[in-house]
Amino acid sequence: MSKEPQIVIRKAGRDEVDFILSDVELSLANSLRRIMIAEVPTLAIDLVEIQINTSVLADEFIAHRLGLIPLDSEDIDELKYTRDCTCEDHCPKCSVTLELKANCEIDETMNIYSSHFIITSGVGNNLKLGQPIIRDPMRKGILICKLKKHQQLHVKCIAKKGIAKEHAKWSPCSAIGFEYDPYNKLKHTDYWYEESVENEWPKSLNSDWEEPPIPGEKFNYNAKPDKFYINLETTGVLNPNEVFNKGCNELQQKLANVIFELKKLDQQSNTDDNSNINGMDSNINNTHNINQGDDYSNNMGRRTQYGGGGTQYGGGETQYGGGYTQYGGTTQYDDRNRPNRW
Repeated sequence: MSKEPQIVIRKAGRDEVDFILSDVELSLANSLRRIMIAEVPTLAIDLVEIQINTSVLADEFIAHRLGLIPLDSEDIDELKYTRDCTCEDHCPKCSVTLELKANCEIDETMNIYSSHFIITSGVGNNLKLGQPIIRDPMRKGILICKLKKHQQLHVKCIAKKGIAKEHAKWSPCSAIGFEYDPYNKLKHTDYWYEESVENEWPKSLNSDWEEPPIPGEKFNYNAKPDKFYINLETTGVLNPNEVFNKGCNELQQKLANVIFELKKLDQQSNTDDNSNINGMDSNINNTHNINQGDDYSNNMGRRTQYGGGGTQYGGGETQYGGGYTQYGGTTQYDDRNRPNRW
């Protein structure tokens, strides 16, 4: 009986979770890590319309900074992908619109933060979607740019749903620590060192959760890793538990799609095999009917235009003669009963 996957949570916070995943294959653990990084959908600014920009930063530079601002994506499932929406470009069903208008009228430098954004349209006001993530104690958010007196910045941003496989700005994770075999018992890593590998490569804290190797122990070529130490850090757009749950759901969906396609191939191959078998049966029946017709002609085909007799071409007394040739009996070319034959 196969073991069930086990999870031990060592640390949990608002934007971080540290846990141990055990009794699974390396391929499954790594697939889950990659999906959490690159295939969990979130919300990010995708289109930027810069109406006024008199700051010292170029439009492209500001647009790039705006795209990397993390936006609340807790209710991202309520939003459609733009490619799945019926609108031409974007609409409240597939996007969230944010606007920022800043004018500096003082002599001091004015800092523009992500908290200055205002949501003007979206799928609903009651959803947690599109609000910039703020984590600093001053509750100002991310610094976008600085304005001097009489400088302005007016932008309109369209945030859309996406995944990090399209662009890294949609990734819900800032980093994922992934380690197994801290003592390197499986020899999957070669440590370069000058004098001492123990001193130059100190053990990680994960080594406290495993037994150290026995000196002189025989190497096991069949050993496989079954315990993985994962530290998940998010950007704040989703809680760590939501990232993990959505990653598991995406992995299940991918596996279901693979199974579905394999079943379609099996059904198609079975259909083709049945068609070939039916075709072979039809050919066999046709051949059998032809043989029956030949037997009937041999037995019943007496006086035809090609001859009678017991051959497939007829016997004697045909229009070509009735001699003893391979095509019948006596003919005009070989009549053994006539004295003046040539």
